Amino acid sequence: MTTVLVTGGARGVGLGIVRGFLDAGHDVVTCSRHEPTADLGEAEFIRADVRDLSQVDALVSAVINRYGTLDVVVNNAGGAPPVDAATASPRLHAKIIELNLVAPLHVSQRANTVMQQQETGGVIIMIGSVSGTRPSPGTAAYGAAKAGLANLATSLAVEWAPKVRVNTVVVGPVDTERSELHYGDAVPAVGATIPLGRMAVPADVAQACLWLASPGAAYVSGSTVTVHGGGERPAFLEAVERS
Repeated sequence: MTTVLVTGGARGVGLGIVRGFLDAGHDVVTCSRHEPTADLGEAEFIRADVRDLSQVDALVSAVINRYGTLDVVVNNAGGAPPVDAATASPRLHAKIIELNLVAPLHVSQRANTVMQQQETGGVIIMIGSVSGTRPSPGTAAYGAAKAGLANLATSLAVEWAPKVRVNTVVVGPVDTERSELHYGDAVPAVGATIPLGRMAVPADVAQACLWLASPGAAYVSGSTVTVHGGGERPAFLEAVERS
């Protein structure tokens, strides 16, 4: 049975990924800085801050001691508050980049050490964002970190092949239990701007991860799967239509 580690899986997109792998019959371990308030089902929870390298080491060791293997890692932990880049403190910018770029690198590095010794190798999946593929006003450091994360995945895919495959899932707006913190009452309006007519739900992201972790994606590495419902309607079209 495959052992899967999902960072930041206590809520939101991460929780959806945890549930997706559980439903597919995998052993799942997840971590977060805070105790979960949602039902994690059969998933094992370990409290850990992935920005702390000693806690990352303890997390990976705990998975190996409990299950014997570490087959899939989903680097989902991340996020950032909206902030003006001109006035945000250097410390806040550093913390955002640490969580969204440096921490996934450290988790991946530790996981790779284990996976390289396994006969079947392993799979590492980065959870990226459309904020890293287009301007990200209000979350500039976050967007830059997510852009770096996608590039990191391509480099690791080359360095760690053939034993370990590394890919990125670039995610668009997702409707979660915390959507109102970002969109207020505008969730339906935001969904209407997306070609497929709705925001993603966590299960959509989970399905992309399940495919990348499966034998069906055995020849996919260093790639990006974009889960954004068709993207964002170009702003100039509105100007053209109004003219």
